[in-house]
Amino acid sequence: MKNINIFNKRSFRYWFGALMLLLITIVGCNKDYFDKQPLDSISDATFWKTEKDANLALIGCYNIGAGWTGENFWMPRSLLYLDLMAGFGSEKELIPDHVTDGTVTPSYGEISAYWSNSYNKIERCNNFLDHISTIPMEETTRGMMSSEVRTIRAYELFNMALYYGAVPMPTHLLTVDEANTISRTPQKDVWDFCEKELNDSYDSLPNTRTSDEKGRITKGAALAILGRVQMAEKKWAAAAATYKKIIDLGVYEIDQKGYHQLFMQVGEDSKEIILAAQFQEDTYSHVMLQYLYPEAFGGWHQFSPYNELVQTFECTDGKTIDKSPLYNVDAPYDNRDPRLDYTIMINGRTKFEGQTFVSTPNSSSPDKMNKYNWSGYCINKFMDSTFSGNLMNYGGNFSIIRYAEVLLSYLESKMEAGDPISQSLLDQTINAVRGRASVNMPPVTATDAATLRPIIRRERTVEFAFEGLHYYDILRWGIAASELNRQFTGMKLTNSPSTYKDFPVDANGFFIYQKRNFVAGKNELWPIPQSERDINPNLTQNAGY
Repeated sequence: MKNINIFNKRSFRYWFGALMLLLITIVGCNKDYFDKQPLDSISDATFWKTEKDANLALIGCYNIGAGWTGENFWMPRSLLYLDLMAGFGSEKELIPDHVTDGTVTPSYGEISAYWSNSYNKIERCNNFLDHISTIPMEETTRGMMSSEVRTIRAYELFNMALYYGAVPMPTHLLTVDEANTISRTPQKDVWDFCEKELNDSYDSLPNTRTSDEKGRITKGAALAILGRVQMAEKKWAAAAATYKKIIDLGVYEIDQKGYHQLFMQVGEDSKEIILAAQFQEDTYSHVMLQYLYPEAFGGWHQFSPYNELVQTFECTDGKTIDKSPLYNVDAPYDNRDPRLDYTIMINGRTKFEGQTFVSTPNSSSPDKMNKYNWSGYCINKFMDSTFSGNLMNYGGNFSIIRYAEVLLSYLESKMEAGDPISQSLLDQTINAVRGRASVNMPPVTATDAATLRPIIRRERTVEFAFEGLHYYDILRWGIAASELNRQFTGMKLTNSPSTYKDFPVDANGFFIYQKRNFVAGKNELWPIPQSERDINPNLTQNAGY
């Protein structure tokens, strides 16, 4: 009998709706990765029979849990939380804040969530790779599917080692005894493994996917993950070569239609998006918009950006606010990089669907700054004016990798490798990103590394704000302590700070908001969850915890 490929029946992301059934059928729903029975209670022997089974198992390797929960470096909340931890803002309940404010402990729930959810995903990958060889199918198809799963596993393992340092690195399904005694593998060894897996896998993957395979790993996605690994390892020449391979594919381009639209449903098919977490209204949706929208717009206004991020955006002359004659501290939001307005909702300035965002303290607005633990700003980046449905049933995708990252990473890698930087290279990379029609910032002309380095870093900061990349950046740049051990501020409250008494403000009239006390030499790594160490005595703890 001919095997059925389910991707020919319906789109790939539709089948995320079958995910919960898959989890129950194949791997159960145990809470902790290193505290479970072998994954054969339903019987893998009865499941792994056809190519359809393999396709269902493949879907299970892409995502787990609900579309909002499940911190595993893939889901919208887990990526957004990373940027909040990295100093972009606060959350009303302070859940991500505590990870980098000096108070995190081995018992903190969010740290345990990233660990357990990531290892649940890794175990699905291992389960797939342990069984795929038993299914009759074309070898080319088997090789492509295996490469997808190896790429997903490498992505998770890379991030686990980035944030926890040495971590367990299971590459096959474990017995209970193995799971409860496994030791930590050094970070370098984990990253070396990931680099090899990605190098061995990307060539078996297609350059593009058909519409019914939307969301599946491509060659460009695997190479982009490989590039992240190599940049973290400071293998600059190798990283540059990797990113050049993506550029040479000729598949991706910087979207000129609208920067803001990239983060709405109408932008999901953009050629700039290399990899995105897939969702579909009514089938596999998420509730990010409910958490994101201000209360006046029907949301919960859960997140509050810091003013330090706002100040990072250049003025329209391409100069920073401390150097540009266009900057006016009494009108600090005027004459700024258009991405500021695309990214941040600003009191009395930002309009959404004809309504102005208001956060004036002691006003009648439900979003007034002093109502909750708010900075006075709100995230604007993912506000989707094209969506009119239930905010808790949003089907918009969430980008994990965009082509803009490839171009900026290629330039950074070339620069750090010591290669000469030409104006032509700048125009092909950073100027293509900041020069898109909807942004149109002045071109960069600096070619010496000392001048160019902070420009590249600033460009990455503003371009990818709230997309989950900044924590990775400040860790590999070695500046996490200086970025996070400081006082953070909020919205502009007054132009007369010396006489203003209503709320604490700094010398320029910005709300004195939150202080973080990141501990250098300790908080660069997260603690190993205590719940895991209670189960497995071989899991040592990171220094300082």
